[in-house]
Amino acid sequence: MTTERPPHGSARPGGRTARTRAAVLAAALEELGTREFAALTMDTLAVRSGVHVSTIRRRWRTIEGVVIDLLSQHSTTIPTPDSGDFRRDLRELAQAIAEFHGTLRNRNVIEGIIAAAAHDPHIADIVRGTFTARIEHVTRIVDHAVARGELPPDVDAKEVIEALSAPFYYRLLVLRGPVDERLVQVSAEAAYHAAHAGVFTPRADTGRGPDPATARGTAPATG
Repeated sequence: MTTERPPHGSARPGGRTARTRAAVLAAALEELGTREFAALTMDTLAVRSGVHVSTIRRRWRTIEGVVIDLLSQHSTTIPTPDSGDFRRDLRELAQAIAEFHGTLRNRNVIEGIIAAAAHDPHIADIVRGTFTARIEHVTRIVDHAVARGELPPDVDAKEVIEALSAPFYYRLLVLRGPVDERLVQVSAEAAYHAAHAGVFTPRADTGRGPDPATARGTAPATG
């Protein structure tokens, strides 16, 4: 009989285990405020946290394990707005995402763990699960808008939140540019207007007419 290992850093919920986890995650957060993910080591975490390096290795196994635990802890610090107005909620959520990624340490966490996920399927699964859980948590913004009659009942709430969030990660991870006020505004407004236009509903593609080339009985030009 085999048993599944608990998630990194979660062997016991209280006492010394909780103190150790808090100390190591705080040390990782402080280190990532001054250095890139690639420069983070078990030894530097041990020195800064006061936790023996063998304990860190036993509990998290790798630096990636520590940072995944850190990501899961701090991704929930982004608040979920509930102002009673869908447009305002989207804007406030976009602002909160921007503020979260506005700090060097949080950018280093995201950049480092996404890079690690590209080479490790296990890390990729954990990162996917973390982001999926976060998206599902904030979909209540959309659910509340539906309940108030602001959006149709068949809107795909996850797609709305993904459309709002995606520009931030494109800016951070692909363009490696700044997250600014313009990005906040454009992302929120684009998601808002698309949701109201029915883009995120099953019938979203039924309003388009036939392709002009198809209607004329000719193939579209290529080349």
